[in-house]
Amino acid sequence: MAVDERARTVTVTPGRAAQELELARDEFRLAVQLGLVRTVPAGEGGRRRVERRELDRLRAAPDFPAGLRERVHAVGTAEAAALLEITPERFTRLARTGHVSPVRFSLNRYRAVVWTYLAEEVAAFGLTCPALLTGRLPGELRERLAAHEDLRPRNWRARRLGVLLRATDDPWAQAAAIASMLDPVQVSEVVDDPYERAHLDRLRPPAPPGMPVHAAGRDIAERLTRADGPDEILWHRLSLALALDEARTEQPAPYPGGAGSSGAAGERPGAGTPVPVLRQPAPTVAPALPHPPVLAVPSRPPAVPMALGPRPAQAPAPAGWPTAIDRPPSRPAARLRLLDRLRRRRAADGGRAGGRKRPVSWP
Repeated sequence: MAVDERARTVTVTPGRAAQELELARDEFRLAVQLGLVRTVPAGEGGRRRVERRELDRLRAAPDFPAGLRERVHAVGTAEAAALLEITPERFTRLARTGHVSPVRFSLNRYRAVVWTYLAEEVAAFGLTCPALLTGRLPGELRERLAAHEDLRPRNWRARRLGVLLRATDDPWAQAAAIASMLDPVQVSEVVDDPYERAHLDRLRPPAPPGMPVHAAGRDIAERLTRADGPDEILWHRLSLALALDEARTEQPAPYPGGAGSSGAAGERPGAGTPVPVLRQPAPTVAPALPHPPVLAVPSRPPAVPMALGPRPAQAPAPAGWPTAIDRPPSRPAARLRLLDRLRRRRAADGGRAGGRKRPVSWP
């Protein structure tokens, strides 16, 4: 009891923290999501609180509270277009082609998806790519728009996956974050051990804030959280396979009864293996980009490390790091099949006329 009372004296509830930081509820949630406000676990049920020293740190900033508010200021399409002094239709076209990445989404009363963007990133795009704000769009962009291309869901998923992977160093939790990008059928094809799938389900990250309550709206939102393009699906399958190899090397998944074997995992520890606790990601802000944010890259999804940025030297290699391919896998047949599919797809893409590259806004 004494420990609990002491913990409550040095931490506050999220509502109290938002009030002291002079943030609205949605702004506070976004600040936590971006790592600007660090939280700590408090008891069971996944509840989290904010330490008093974290509030003191934020309030001691010379630009508080205006600076913190600016970093979490999110805008919709109309406000973003007004910020760039362009029409909402033109901004939508630029967002669809990947020049600006959404930070979250919601559904309106008509169940239409409403994307939201960080005002700082919108302003940075306007400063670095002024040529795209006036005149006719380049021919390549017009062709992609005519083909109904929309990179907003994919870019949002890449941003969310980066946040989830930065939130933990545990390889099983990282594998669970990657698995959350795939539907259950895809996961079962990569993870053929039912006990490993159950362990990944236990570590599955919570749904993003603001998920609809009603079944119809929730079904739409859940589809947005999962990869839908063949190349994106293939990339996450390969990343999941590599993450599983790394997780099995660290520690096998728990097995009921404390004994048993499956595949290459060998004997498993008992079911009482503690579930890792996610740590809050370090504070991040939108960087000042020295170059235009539109990068010409191949059309397939980015590698997970590219979405994450540099990691601390002492941290283990993140799931999906390309050099992990050189490490002997625990199940070579499955890995070779995935790698062979990836090579064939790359060869096919390289042989197509034009070899068009797509600009993608990295999270």
